[in-house]
Order: sequence, then structure tokens, then C-alpha cells
Amino acid sequence: GGAKVADKIQLIENMLDKVDEMIIAGGMAYTFLKVLNDMEIGTSLFDEKGAEIVNKLKEKADEKKVKLHFPLDFITADKFDENATVGSAEVATGIPADIMGLDIGPKTRAAFTDVIMGAKTIVWNGPPGVFEFENFSGGTKALMDAVVAATQKGDTVTIIGGGDTATCAAKYGTEDKVSHVSTGGGASLELLEGKHLPGVSALSSA
Repeated sequence: GGAKVADKIQLIENMLDKVDEMIIAGGMAYTFLKVLNDMEIGTSLFDEKGAEIVNKLKEKADEKKVKLHFPLDFITADKFDENATVGSAEVATGIPADIMGLDIGPKTRAAFTDVIMGAKTIVWNGPPGVFEFENFSGGTKALMDAVVAATQKGDTVTIIGGGDTATCAAKYGTEDKVSHVSTGGGASLELLEGKHLPGVSALSSA
């Protein structure tokens, strides 16, 4: 999840070497869907810089046989506002010109829940929608419910990685219902990107 592809390039690239499946949601999904599916995204977030490397990331995923999962439908708004007029849209038909996607829709929630319930190790970074707005928080809540349910099965390790996603766990009272919540924020991202963290290195060699 999250807004910009460009911010997550290193994370996605590094994780493609390590995962079997990857869910791409949140604001950055619109950039992927526009580039890969030529989907109309209305006034949804579009990351010009990130768009340049979407095909490269897709090629790497194909090469590594990583299954990528994208949203199928959306909860839309006529403006970026808590009290915006709520609508819906699907990938097949696209998002109208003056409308933006702010959350994943019911079909996507069901599909992503299936992916989560089938996993043995889950690392979640970035919400799939604008969870701060009640009308656009349903997707994030649905995925949180799925991650908690997966944890309760007892054979799945679930890690929530910093920043907004840790805030979601606090909001929904699920911090003790998953295996680990990283409060490292940007540092947890850097670790997943494969970067050198001096503190971790010092402890690792001790």
C-alpha cells in the first residue's frame, strides 16, 4: 500500500526476490493499473516518476514467478474529503474523469482476503485506502481483519511494518493480535529494502 510507486521501488524490487505473492494496493495501484492495463483512473493519484519503472517491476515479477495482485474495484469520491460523495468503480470500466479512487471495493477485499488467508508469512506495509476518512476505511479494516484471522490460525507469521500501517493497528486495537508491529516507521522500510542499518549491524555482529 501507500501513495507513490517511486517511494516503494526499492522495497518492491527487493521483496520480489523473497516473496511468492505480492498485493499492490493503495494510491500506487492506480499508477500500476494505468500503465499495465491502460485503465482510466480519473483524478486518482498518478506517480509520473514511478510510472516509468512499472513495466520493469512487472518484468521482474514475471521472471521471479511472483504473483502480483491488483485491485479489481474501488470506492470512489468526487474530492479528497471525508464528506465526499461516495461511489464505486471497477478496473474493467475505469474511474470517470472527475472522480478519484480512495479505497478498494468489495470484490478486491474478498480477493485479497483469500490471498492473505493462504499465506504463511505476511508483511504488510501501507494501507489500501484513505483509512483516516471513515467512508474510505473499509478496505483497510477488511485487510486488518484478514491478517488477524490468519494470525489466529496459529501457523502464520504476520508483521505490520511501521508508519501508517502501525497507526491502523492502533486504530483497530489489533497490535496484540498480530505477530509483530514494527514501530520503526521508515527504518522498517529500509530494512525491507535491503539497506544497511548501523544499529542492526552492530547488534548482528555482537
